Amino acid sequence: MRNLVLAGFLFVLCSSCSSDKADININADQVRYKMAGGIGASWHAISEDTIDEAPEYKWALRYKNSRGSAWGGNPPVTNTEAWQQIFKHAGWLGFSFVRVELSARMYEPERNKFDWDNEEMLALYKILDWAEANNADVFLQQMWHNVKWNSYPGVQPLLSAPKSLEDFAEGIATLVEHLTVTKKYNCIKWVCITNEPPGGSWGSWWSMGETNPPVTPAWKEVRKALDKRNLTLPISGPDWTDLPVFDEAKIDFDEFIGAYDIHSYQGIDEKKQKIVEDWAEWARKHNKPLFLSEIGDMRLGWKDSNPGPKSFATALSNAESVLRGLNAGVSAFNRWSFTNRGDLDGQFQLIRTWDIENKKYYDKIEVEPEAFYGYGIITRFMAKHSSVVHTDTIANKAILSQTLKSDGGKITTYILNKSDTSLVVKIRMTGVDDQKLYLYRATKEEVTNPGFRMDPLKEIDLRDGKVIVLDLPAKSISTLTSFRSMHEDAARDEE
Repeated sequence: MRNLVLAGFLFVLCSSCSSDKADININADQVRYKMAGGIGASWHAISEDTIDEAPEYKWALRYKNSRGSAWGGNPPVTNTEAWQQIFKHAGWLGFSFVRVELSARMYEPERNKFDWDNEEMLALYKILDWAEANNADVFLQQMWHNVKWNSYPGVQPLLSAPKSLEDFAEGIATLVEHLTVTKKYNCIKWVCITNEPPGGSWGSWWSMGETNPPVTPAWKEVRKALDKRNLTLPISGPDWTDLPVFDEAKIDFDEFIGAYDIHSYQGIDEKKQKIVEDWAEWARKHNKPLFLSEIGDMRLGWKDSNPGPKSFATALSNAESVLRGLNAGVSAFNRWSFTNRGDLDGQFQLIRTWDIENKKYYDKIEVEPEAFYGYGIITRFMAKHSSVVHTDTIANKAILSQTLKSDGGKITTYILNKSDTSLVVKIRMTGVDDQKLYLYRATKEEVTNPGFRMDPLKEIDLRDGKVIVLDLPAKSISTLTSFRSMHEDAARDEE
């Protein structure tokens, strides 16, 4: 409670200033759209650390991060204590949408020979068990198929597109049936059949050698295989990167998918927001959601063990991507990534599971404070399937803000100050009942303090039309919300 007193100077509350001109006007009764998902981070189940790089392959990926960093971030499944720590961190972050990643090699290493009980599949079940228990929607992502039995001659299995689309589709349908029918996971809401295929500004893992085949026939075949089993799970696609400009001429697969998703790794500014808007508008017209299924900012560093991805500067960039995405109509967000070795394509991890220097897994799982709290200030308060309500920001362009309303009526307003100076803003909310709001905040200086706690900094009595005057520190992310959570609590316990 001492934080409530110490931070009192941050706010001046106006009880009779309804006529004041506000910098941010919010109308909670005016719903722009309802999110189909929520927010989270990639959580892979892949642990196999060897890739077939035999000289027989004329076309192959022969470098350290040939799979990005979508493997090796989880401790062995036998380390129950470490996994419990990981689950606790996930609960603190409050993931409501998780991209869970796997490869076909995990479950069908040979044609029609399925393996449901190996180390990687057991890791997958652990992740899905957490999602099921915590009401998180799962975006099931097959990264690549990586099996020699269904690869093109001369093409490395990791790089190859499936030679037999029918076998490929039957494999995915069998996996979905196993997980949703046999294992009874209700948390799986979408399936994506390949990661970052050709079609965007960059693509891989879908090659015939000299050329890259189209993915549309595969989407069609997988939809057919799912339907044959009466599996209604929607496919998401195209999973293109890197924030490709929308081109209607490329969309020949709409009838086979139930959601659109793309990736963004250069941040999203005002100009790039227009690209997202174009995708979201197309998806909306076809009654489908749009997901940003991978977000990051490689401009701030990547490759090997570059610390850029875990910096607070990246957290600020990701916050801008989320806020601009909400403004554009995005229905779910997924950061790269939750567990990550950190020594493959940059330190993207939110928590430390892998000892980079000594090349072993940690027994004690600590957070990466700048990344963890810089993302948690958003994830902790974003309830699944929230409504995005009207938020009009008329302050300078350094201020971005969006407001959500949960199904339970909880209000959450995010405010990003990108500038190098503190700014004073006035916020007016209408269309709200009398209630209490709580302020949470993240700056680099605060989250790197060893004693940092994300407790409420201020409790505010909100009335319809009341103006709140807020001092925003430079380069800060602030959350004003109906959710009251102390640092030791799991996210949104009261929802």
